[in-house]
Amino acid sequence: MKSKWFSPRAILLHLTLIGWVSGCLAAAWWQVARAADGNALSYLYAIEWPVFAIAGVLGWYALLNIEKVTEAQEEARREYEEKMRREAQQAREIDAESPELAAYNNHLAELAKQPRKKLWGH
Repeated sequence: MKSKWFSPRAILLHLTLIGWVSGCLAAAWWQVARAADGNALSYLYAIEWPVFAIAGVLGWYALLNIEKVTEAQEEARREYEEKMRREAQQAREIDAESPELAAYNNHLAELAKQPRKKLWGH
């Protein structure tokens, strides 16, 4: 079994992370230097770049820990969906056979046809 840390995909993610964090820290250092030269807006950017680096680390961690769906999980999902379809079909059949429900729906249809009464203020 391959380790999630040393698979080809994981190694590519590690290299990408190294490049991302290095770039973000270099940009932060550059902004600190600009801020020291008198560019006040660069203080904000000097804070922003490390935040981007942290976001990259969180994304790297999430991508490494994505679990693949196993066959058993997929089969359980299919069984659950089929069970829900059967229950929905049974409920529709019960509703279709219910004379009380049909009478109630007819009553609602008749109420909808009647003109609306004026409400106060309209």
